[in-house]
Amino acid sequence: MSAAIHPVILSGGAGTRLWPMSRTVRPKQLLPLVSANSMIQETVARVTGNGFAPATIVCNHEHRFMIAEQMRALGVVTGAIVLEPAARNTAPAITAAALLLEQTHPGAIMLVLPSDHVIEDVRSFHDAVALAAEAARLGALVTFGIKPTRPETGYGYIEAGEPLDGVSDCFRIRRFIEKPDPAAAADYINQGRYAWNSGMFVFRARDFLAELARLEPEMLARCREALDAATHDLDFLRLAKEPFAAAPAISVDYAVMERTAHGAIIPVDIGWSDVGSWSALWEIGDKNDEGNVISGDVLTLDVENSYLRADGNLIAAVGVRDLVVVATDDVVLVVPKDRAQDVRSIVGALEKAGRTEHFIHSRVFRPWGWYQAIDAGPRFQVKQIMVSPGQRLSLQMHYHRAEHWVVVSGTAKVTRGDEAFYLTEDQSTYIPHNVRHSLENPGRVPLHMIEVQSGGYLGEDDIVRFDDDYGRTGG
Repeated sequence: MSAAIHPVILSGGAGTRLWPMSRTVRPKQLLPLVSANSMIQETVARVTGNGFAPATIVCNHEHRFMIAEQMRALGVVTGAIVLEPAARNTAPAITAAALLLEQTHPGAIMLVLPSDHVIEDVRSFHDAVALAAEAARLGALVTFGIKPTRPETGYGYIEAGEPLDGVSDCFRIRRFIEKPDPAAAADYINQGRYAWNSGMFVFRARDFLAELARLEPEMLARCREALDAATHDLDFLRLAKEPFAAAPAISVDYAVMERTAHGAIIPVDIGWSDVGSWSALWEIGDKNDEGNVISGDVLTLDVENSYLRADGNLIAAVGVRDLVVVATDDVVLVVPKDRAQDVRSIVGALEKAGRTEHFIHSRVFRPWGWYQAIDAGPRFQVKQIMVSPGQRLSLQMHYHRAEHWVVVSGTAKVTRGDEAFYLTEDQSTYIPHNVRHSLENPGRVPLHMIEVQSGGYLGEDDIVRFDDDYGRTGG
């Protein structure tokens, strides 16, 4: 690669088909579903190093602290973490990144990647990126087409046309095709000119913006307004809410790629998966002699061709075939492998019923650490709290609840009213309601505590912040 390519990582999806692991507050790209790293960590890692500029990440503002912490854990310095104030699909997200890059790095070549894909052959992927960059320097808007391995009906397809002059193994895009029926998908496989639509792109920012000016001028104008009025929030760039929310919510395929005369496709065979369902994780997972993919505390007897994942609770399975079983501490999912796509319907039913299991995990991550519900009942709630070394909760007050804190391990610095003191293992304190208080971990190891809340109202919105290291307001 003769000049640095600028990765742009899109992290806005909810991953409903991977419920109950993936939930709104902590979706699949933030989870370690395939390796010890989260999917967004794997994505950033494969575009870090020689030939690549620091990645720009475009994400939901609710996920900003988790993403920043995961990048720190990876040891990666990002170019920018851009916060979307509203979900507007891929076209506005890519547009905001293109505008930013054209300001800071005129002529930049963008490599746009979803944050939740698996790519097993990274060397071949890098070769394809270098080839796409050659085409982008000639003005092409390039996408990668995945060579199909089966007549898949869950993906869109792209038909390749004439070769692109000056770039080997790169073709003009003849047409995009929506998800086909089984007969059409089988025909596409036999013809050999069709590839799965990967949702990954390479182009110069200025060329993409020029096409937007022609095809979607209103969206371009709203995104430019959102960037011009953006504010810096700690390490984040927060797009202005009103203009960004006014941008049309459309995909980049519909906005540009299906309508441009400059579209090009590079067919690739890179061990790709979009990890769109539990059955996809079974397909790419390491299988035992019975064809099972097993993760966590699992016991099986006469079980075949199944995906079993235990996240904290034991799964014991006997005499089943072709199942997906996923157990978290608050949910157990059981679904036939060939109906794994239907998990999203369960998520919709939970939302319609006014439940919370689709939205949030029992372990809730905060910029200072996390808390996890242990037990609850009338007028009480018990939580485990972990505060990372050097981190501090906001100076706050509750109107309706009191709190009892017991240190399990580590050292706590407690501010309560006008006094400040330290607690160590097996020591405890009491925080009355209507009293300003704060909790800090001054040590070098995580602080673990048990918190018992009591009172007439225990909702997370019963919080008044007076001072916060993370710029948060309200609850």
